[in-house]
Amino acid sequence: MHDRGLIAPFPLHSAFSAAASLSAALRIARQMLDEIVAHARAEAPNECCGMIGARDGAATSLHRATNAEASPLRYVVDPLDQLRIMEELEADGEELGAIYHSHTASDAYPSQTDINLAENWPDPLYVICSIADDDAPDVRAFEIRDGAVREQELEVEPARGAEA
Repeated sequence: MHDRGLIAPFPLHSAFSAAASLSAALRIARQMLDEIVAHARAEAPNECCGMIGARDGAATSLHRATNAEASPLRYVVDPLDQLRIMEELEADGEELGAIYHSHTASDAYPSQTDINLAENWPDPLYVICSIADDDAPDVRAFEIRDGAVREQELEVEPARGAEA
């Protein structure tokens, strides 16, 4: 099996190349994490994927995408979805804060395939949702740069209306 560029055969280099939260925590609403888990469950046994818009280190929008590979072992964001999402982010004044995908049978940690795919997109964080244990989904974030993986904190904001 060969590795292609992450989402399309070309990385987009523009205002989006300066990701919202390099080497810093990403603030994300509980509802957004719940949506990622729901997306992972809906696409199982295949991996799901999508993109997260951000401003000032905070996740502001979540965009589901089609996994063009339709595979339980890898993902590639459909190029038409990628273009649509990047245009929406630009129109809304957001940056590409993270690319997310699921692992259906393994831990929420980047595989070698994930690391290879990130080579073309080193700036956004990579959010991985493991549903290997369906009763205890695990969502974690990583910076992947030059083949090195470094976990980043997800600062989860409570659900609206939840007690503090």
